[in-house]
Amino acid sequence: MASEITYAEVKFKNASPAAVVEVPPETKRHEHHPQKYPPWLPWLISLLLLLVCIALIPALLVVPCSRSGDQPTALQQKFMEWQCVLAVPQGKGRGWVCCPRGWKHFQNSCYYLSDDLMGWPESEQNCTGMGSHLVVINTRAEQDFLTKELQKIARAVNYYIGLRAQLLGQWQWVDKTPYNEMAAFWRKGEPSNVSAEMCSGIHTSINSEIHNWNDIRCEDHYRICEAAAVSV
Repeated sequence: MASEITYAEVKFKNASPAAVVEVPPETKRHEHHPQKYPPWLPWLISLLLLLVCIALIPALLVVPCSRSGDQPTALQQKFMEWQCVLAVPQGKGRGWVCCPRGWKHFQNSCYYLSDDLMGWPESEQNCTGMGSHLVVINTRAEQDFLTKELQKIARAVNYYIGLRAQLLGQWQWVDKTPYNEMAAFWRKGEPSNVSAEMCSGIHTSINSEIHNWNDIRCEDHYRICEAAAVSV
């Protein structure tokens, strides 16, 4: 018996437009079959999407502590936990001001009030190591804020500020801010300007007044560190 022969018409490059290509019947039959997927594939895709959403939740809830594209400050590099307050109404740009957890916030600065004692060089290094410096007091409002915070300690101690005399009676702030005697807050009779007391600090007590600076010996005292607050 003669074998069955299947014919196909092929359209060549120079063939007339009327030429038609016919695909063999067997090929046509396979093209009409829908592609089948494993029954578990939709569940796998749903699970992966759920895991991605869970991974994104922390990033959406944590307030970023740096502006987009900005280099992080030294303070930001040292601390992972932050406290933020809303400084301007929502919808008006960046309105959050942040300080490391445990620091005090006032205006555009963050303040660290130590609970341990150090000498002047160690105190200065400790503040610098945290991306800050010994506090530089520029305004009466800032001095009033620190005085009220230190009154809560309820004991008579000294806290280093960033004011030191390199030569007797020649006071200089650690950040090179010019010293203004008219904007200083010395206690009555201070500074005594003796060679044994070349450092300065805030003397605390329950009834401490706003004028509470002492010149003191550069030995072990508490300290106040200051750094610029982070805006987001």
